[in-house]
Amino acid sequence: MTSTRVRVRGHVQGVGYRWFTRDAAEAHHVSGWVRNRRDGTVEAELHGDSDDVEATLVEMRRGPVSARVDAVEVMSIDAPSPGAASGFEFRQTS
Repeated sequence: MTSTRVRVRGHVQGVGYRWFTRDAAEAHHVSGWVRNRRDGTVEAELHGDSDDVEATLVEMRRGPVSARVDAVEVMSIDAPSPGAASGFEFRQTS
């Protein structure tokens, strides 16, 4: 099991990026969450098999057609954050 925290910079809010991320994660059987941040970035936490997490990250680097991804920062974390769901969920803006 791999756990990763991701921060995506660019034109990623208001373009369906969170929905795109959820769909990519679910397609690769990755659990976790995604949310907008007040600074204009999107943040996500991904949990699953390392190959599945990496496949999700590949898609996140591309993003939906209406987005522009400038940077994807990836940080390994030890374990899911408190309250992590078994599926993939949207979280409130932070």
